[in-house]
Parts: sequence; C-alpha cells; structure tokens
Amino acid sequence: MRKRLRPSLHQFMICVLTFAVCLTVRAAEVPSKPNILWIIAEDACRDFGCYGLDAARTPNIDHLASESCLYRNAFATGPVCSASRSAFMTGLYQTRIGAHNHRSHRTKEFTRPAGVRLITERLREAGYFTANVRTLPPELGFNGAGKTDWNFFENGKAFDSAKWSDLKTRQPFYAQVNLHETHRPYYRAAKDPTDPAKVDLPPYLADDPIIRADWAAYLDEVAVLDERVGALLRLIDSEGMRENTVVFFFSDHGREDFRGKYFPFEQGFEVPLMVRWPALLKPGSHNDDLVSLLDVHATSLSLAGVNATGLDGAPFFGPGAKKRAFIFGARDRIDDTPDRVRTVRDARFKLVRNYEPQRPYLQRMAYAELTNPTYNRMRQLFAEGKLNADQARFMASERPAEELYDLQNDPFELHNLAADPAQNNTLVRLRQQLDAWISDTNDQGAVPEDPKTAAEDLKRNEKTDEKLRAEFGLGPNEVLLKTFERPVKTH
Repeated sequence: MRKRLRPSLHQFMICVLTFAVCLTVRAAEVPSKPNILWIIAEDACRDFGCYGLDAARTPNIDHLASESCLYRNAFATGPVCSASRSAFMTGLYQTRIGAHNHRSHRTKEFTRPAGVRLITERLREAGYFTANVRTLPPELGFNGAGKTDWNFFENGKAFDSAKWSDLKTRQPFYAQVNLHETHRPYYRAAKDPTDPAKVDLPPYLADDPIIRADWAAYLDEVAVLDERVGALLRLIDSEGMRENTVVFFFSDHGREDFRGKYFPFEQGFEVPLMVRWPALLKPGSHNDDLVSLLDVHATSLSLAGVNATGLDGAPFFGPGAKKRAFIFGARDRIDDTPDRVRTVRDARFKLVRNYEPQRPYLQRMAYAELTNPTYNRMRQLFAEGKLNADQARFMASERPAEELYDLQNDPFELHNLAADPAQNNTLVRLRQQLDAWISDTNDQGAVPEDPKTAAEDLKRNEKTDEKLRAEFGLGPNEVLLKTFERPVKTH
C-alpha cells in the first residue's frame, strides 16, 4: 500500500499564511463600509444605447453599463418627482406616509411624519458623511441640481454638505448628484442635433413634425445628461475613489411624454437602473427581476451594514437580497390636477385602478400646457380628427374603472383586457394583491386632502406659470407648440 504523505509543519504554515493573505486581500477589495453614490437623472426612461435605443447618443452611460449590472425592470413608486423622491429617500411608499399629492406639505406645519427617517439619518449614525452635491469642480462646467422635492417640510439637517470637494476626505460617504437635463422644457441642440426623421415614435403618438421635433429635443437632452454622467465618473477615477465607491445610476421616474410623467402607464413609472460594484455584481451583466426604487434605498443601507427594519423595500443584491413578485404604484393630485390611481404589475400583467373614472386621462394641467408641445399638439390633432384609434383612446372624456394589460404582448398598454373572460383569473389575482397592499400600507389616498394645502400649491403654481410664460413669450391663453434651441455654448 502506498504511504500517504503528510505535509510538514513548514508547508502547513505556508498554507495558513497564504489563506490569511487571500482573506486580507478580499477584505480590501470589499470594504465593509463602501462609499455610496447615487447619480439621479430627472424624468428619464431607459432611453440609452445600452437599453437598445439606436437613436441615443450615450457613450458614457453605455460604458457605465458595461462596468455594471443593468436592471431592465426597475420602477419608481410614483410618476412625478415629489411623490417618488419622498418614497425612495424614506424607504416607504409615499401613500403610507401621506406624501402622495405632488408638491404638498411644504409649510412648517407639515413636518415629516413621526417615525419616518431619511436614508441620510440612518447612514450618518453608521459613520457616513452625507452630501447632496450642488457644487462640483469648476473645470466640469456644470453643477448638481441639489434637488430634494419631498412632500414634507424638513426642519433638520438632511445632508452634511453640498460640496463635492468634501467627499474625498470624509469617507465613507453617501452622496447624490441630481442632474436636471432631461427635465422639461427641452431644448434642441444647436450643434449636431438629433435628426427628428430618425426618431422612432411610440404608437400612441401621432407622426407629426412638432412631435418628432419634441422627441428629438428630449434625446438631445439625454446626450447632455450622458456627457455629465461621464464627467462625474472620470472625476471619481481621478480622485482615486473608484475602487471603494458603489455607483447607482437611475432616474426619479419616467420621461415626460404624452403618456409618461404624471400618468400611471409604464412610461411614467419605468426608470433606468445600473449599479457598478464588481465585488458583488458582474460587470456587463443584466437582470430582469422586478426592482422598485424603494429597493435601491434598502440595498444602500445593506451595503453600509445598516440593519433597518420596517422598510417597504428590500435589498435586490448582496446580503439579504430578495426577489419581488409585484411592483406597486400610485398617482394622486399633481399640481392643479386632482386624481387617484393605483397600479400593480407582475412580470407580465398590470392592473390599473381608476378611483375617479369620470375624469379624462388628459386633464388640463397648467405646467404641462406650458412646457410640453406634444401635449398640446395631440389635443389639436384630436380636434381635427387626425388621430387613429390607439392615439385617440387617451383623449377619451372618461376612463374605465379598471384597466388590465398584457405587457408582454402589449408593452404600450393599448388594449384593455379587464373585460376579457379569458383573463378573469389574472384580474382577480391582481385585484387581491392591490387590495392587500392598500390595506397593509394604510394608503392615505383615501383621506381627503386639506383644501388649504391644495390652495397653497395652486398659488405656487401660478407663480411658476408666470415665470414660464415670460420665458417662452406666451400670452395668458397661449400654450407651447414649438421647441427651442439652446445656445451652442451649453452643448
């Protein structure tokens, strides 16, 4: 029989030391408290080359995607900034905390609800320095928007700083840079603009020169957004912070087209999402799981080692990761336009519940009238009888109480299946999920809004309208029906 060789003590010690070195190196690669950076676009869908849009000029974002995991089914909880931001900054549905009506609860009497905490508070307690970056190095040629826009008055210190220059010496940090470029009004690029003839319009829009020009202007703004994302990524590299910084790139909600922002359709809720963190995510990979922006909040806390309970989201990668079966959304009053809509979707089907079906889809909304030429052009074309059935459906004077869509076969939500007997089981299943969510989260949308709050919001909107009318040169009864060219120096 062959004699088994036994390792010498020397060989054994070498193995132990090698293993220890490997663990040390691995620990250095995966810091226990990595920096966390949120790059937040405004009003942008997945309109980038990495998501398959040929007309997009997004080399920097596409490169980031090649270094990240790209999430192809990520969604906001609301189709407007203040509702969505209130949710992803607190980790709780806006409907749970009474922050569902757009631009509401801004005065000192409407402070943050008891027990509701910002992500910055939790991270600060865990040793993080926090920043909402407005001031970037001058050589970049732009600054962050510094947007918060929460539907509650914040009387504490939400962030420690607004300066990028504070980050390198105050690690670990949590920082967000908000980029305003894809928010209306859109401006055509004066240099190398997107060719409107090459734009692919969704079927719910008329093929019209004004609409094509407006969509091309949006893609011009996407190109500017891309330049600024690239500048931020190069800045991280130049300051030696790449290896220990988790980068999340996403938008606060979907683009503002004719059925996007403000509305409970996919184009209002869907957002781009990519995460660069090679310690846990394979560069250049993609993921089709359902993800809510609430999960971005929970994941960031998890990466920082914060064990927060009572949140409405969960980590979508890393320790404690969970998969979602459903995405829930809410649309409530937006500026001067009252409404209440709730949605639930799974991987294939989506249910929309209209609590006020007597209202039209396209209610008048002062801000949209002043900033969205497509909105107004579609009204004109409808009045002239120039829309097809799919386009005209959105102009109906009232809505069904329920809408059910097969997103796999009808991604633009044009064919309501709620009355189809073949889909009855799906309808009942999604109804049950929506009812349970509304009950479990104590949905505050059922509580009538204080008229005083809505009246104060209307006054603020009137001031914004006056400013926009002056900017566009519009009279008191005029609406925007053209696009504008931005000066060459800003592109």
